[in-house]
Amino acid sequence: MNLSRTVVYAGGVFTAYEDAKVGLLTHGLQYGTGCFEGIRGYWDAAERELWLLQLLEHYERLALSAKILTMKLPHTPSEMAELTRELVARNEFETDIYIRPCIFKAAEDIGVRLHGVPDAFAIIPIPFKKYLDVTGGLRTCTSSWRRVDDSCAPPRAKITGLYVNSALAKSEAQENGFDEAIMLSHDGHVAEGSAENIFLVRRGVLYTPDPSQNVLEGCTRRSIMEIARNEFSIPIVERSIDRGELYCADEIFFTGTAIGVLHVASVDRREVGDGAMGPITRKLSEFYDRAVRAREPRYRDWVTPTYAERRAPV
Repeated sequence: MNLSRTVVYAGGVFTAYEDAKVGLLTHGLQYGTGCFEGIRGYWDAAERELWLLQLLEHYERLALSAKILTMKLPHTPSEMAELTRELVARNEFETDIYIRPCIFKAAEDIGVRLHGVPDAFAIIPIPFKKYLDVTGGLRTCTSSWRRVDDSCAPPRAKITGLYVNSALAKSEAQENGFDEAIMLSHDGHVAEGSAENIFLVRRGVLYTPDPSQNVLEGCTRRSIMEIARNEFSIPIVERSIDRGELYCADEIFFTGTAIGVLHVASVDRREVGDGAMGPITRKLSEFYDRAVRAREPRYRDWVTPTYAERRAPV
């Protein structure tokens, strides 16, 4: 992917990706002192519109992540949402996209700390299709790497340095012939995938780890729970989940901004149900896919158009 001429927002201005330089000794690179968000945009060729998903919600979460790292964003969540619309429009994307806003400690020096280090903020949009390119469901394993505990570093913030925890689990899984890892908490309860929240279905009830299990409080997680509750009256239980419950589930699926909803076909080489996407996963997935593409009127406030105002007649 050649990003050299992609327009990004960095240093308070719109500029080409190739001109947005970061030094080799930048604090955020050397020590992982940064945080980020992931935002999806869905292209509708028929309407010639690019729908940006839950802009404000993602920037509100970025503000909380920044607060945890004692950083100060240069703009409010609403201002960042408008900057993102302008940025995407300048790139004239006509494809699905992924947007990566980030804030990081920008000093180029040596010394581990958070205080007394200036911050830098940027937004980078890229064309994007699939985060996990699989058919027939995900083959997963429980990872030997435990999900980092809140007593060590807060996993509810999207902190760059924390993602080494996810990278270790993901590579372990793929190098052992699986598609994705399921991480357990320090006390052996189910936490989440390497970069996804997890849901189980058993006897018509939807189960998911509660936030005390060191999970990221995902925007897609919240959206799926809203759809399940309001559209299909599916009971939802947030609680700690034992590893053995994975093997007894009727259905399992992951959620995340990058992946949407993906079903799990097996865990530790044990089939989930019959290995196919289950009925509850299917209807939640299909409804979510319509909602993020502005095809569900009740959820129209989830998405923001990129081009509508610019194409409106004067």
